[in-house]
Amino acid sequence: MQISRARETRRSRLSAWTIVVIAIAVLIAFPIFAVLSGLFADARSVWQHLASTVLTTYITNSLYLMLAVALGVTIIGTGTAWLVTMCRFPGSRILTWALLLPLAAPAYILAYTYTDLLEYFGIVQTTLRSWFGWKTAQEYWFPNVRSLWGAAVMLILVLYPYVYLLARSAFLSQSVCTLEASRSLGCSPWQSFRKVALPLARPAIVAGLSLALMETLNDYATVQFFEVSTFTTGIYRTWFGMGERLAATQLAAFLLIFIFVLIWLEQLSRGRVQYYQSSNSSPVQKYQLRGIRAIVAIVFCIIPLFLGFLIPAGVLLNMTLENWEDAFDQRFWGFATNSLTVSGIAALVAIVVGIILAYGLRLDRSLMMRGATYIASMGYAIPGSVIAVGILVPLGLFDNAIDGWMRSTFNYSTGLLLSGTMFALVFAYLVRFLALSFNSIDASLANIKPSLDDASRSLGFGATNTLFRVHVPLLWKGVLAAAILVFVDVMKELSATLIIRPFNFDTLAVHVFNLASDERLTEASGSALAIVLVGLIPVILLSWQMEQKR
Repeated sequence: MQISRARETRRSRLSAWTIVVIAIAVLIAFPIFAVLSGLFADARSVWQHLASTVLTTYITNSLYLMLAVALGVTIIGTGTAWLVTMCRFPGSRILTWALLLPLAAPAYILAYTYTDLLEYFGIVQTTLRSWFGWKTAQEYWFPNVRSLWGAAVMLILVLYPYVYLLARSAFLSQSVCTLEASRSLGCSPWQSFRKVALPLARPAIVAGLSLALMETLNDYATVQFFEVSTFTTGIYRTWFGMGERLAATQLAAFLLIFIFVLIWLEQLSRGRVQYYQSSNSSPVQKYQLRGIRAIVAIVFCIIPLFLGFLIPAGVLLNMTLENWEDAFDQRFWGFATNSLTVSGIAALVAIVVGIILAYGLRLDRSLMMRGATYIASMGYAIPGSVIAVGILVPLGLFDNAIDGWMRSTFNYSTGLLLSGTMFALVFAYLVRFLALSFNSIDASLANIKPSLDDASRSLGFGATNTLFRVHVPLLWKGVLAAAILVFVDVMKELSATLIIRPFNFDTLAVHVFNLASDERLTEASGSALAIVLVGLIPVILLSWQMEQKR
């Protein structure tokens, strides 16, 4: 009798966790559903205007940008990962972690920095004119960095570490026996890479490429600064420039469907192909590179490091030191406080929600629970501008409904209760970055043996008490990693912040964007450098983890 009651109690608690997880998933996915519902709204006149004027440009530029970024990050990320993992040459050990440094710098900061360096009055063209005696721009040709291809280069330089990190992990896990077999059959290092290692690493490379493409579609500041019209800039212009919120929603829905199609095509391309590798703990025998091959390897690895991090960071540091008072004026500390506050709140909320989702999935791994957690964590693939539209449209309808009812009933206007508030901003960050928190905590939970749950239950503790007394103390590493990842990404987030932020509430990212848009990069250098320095934190953690595994 007591056993049956215990089982009933356990089932009721499990069902309570299930209900909570599903409710969270529905809440997190609500902005996405709100955007998709815009497809069924009637905005034919505006939509026809967009289709006949700028829609083709948005589609074309977005596709060209994605193709260029895909090609660049695949070549650089995969090539550098293979060289530092499978080859030995001077500096290869340092480059193993140094190649991750460009992750710390957002693409828009590189865009501002290189524009200042490469524009007509920048140091590069000024130096060239002094060397060759040129007087005007008509006497020589110089590439225009503020173009679609310039934006692609900026994005490639900061996004290739996604492919590098996952490709290197795949190369490290490949069986030594397979590589040795290819060598015994007479394959050269290049042939072993092309015929054996590269096909086996394809899933990891495609996963890193998918992350890079999602970030490409999410970017707003870089393409806007370079005057490249993409879906993200189109959503912003339609919303604020034309005042057509419905048309902006439909553009966001179009972009969302575009992303889902890309994900589906990637899954379809795999088909039924399986990638099996036999386990082998023997260290890989690295190729020793000497002479011209070693020089080529060093140059190939060091160019993206210099262009993606060292040069921009050096320029920003020099600007900051030369203009210390302007870079760190009173406004800087106010913007820094705003960034730290909203990033801390978002990280805390993401940790709490991530623990609930991960622990709920641990208690019940049914198809419904797996689907709910998948839906809740898919926001990372959605551009911030789409999430912003999906949040502001329903919140605006809610605020207007409450205000209308209060006016008609009590003759009192409530104004905007949720739109343009800190609540809306933090909710947007939660939708966008919950996947980072959930995945980190879920991976840490997987390392806790189920026997600890059984022991806790045998002592009379329920699911909730087991979570707080057993799991939470053991999860501190995963929780800390999740908090840092969410905190740093919120610090760098711009597209959603520009649309949703409360009135007169600017973060460091928004401050840098506003000043750089007015060609005042010197004043923005301190804020930009602060964002880069904060972005170094997860890079340092990743480098430390890679060194520990090595």
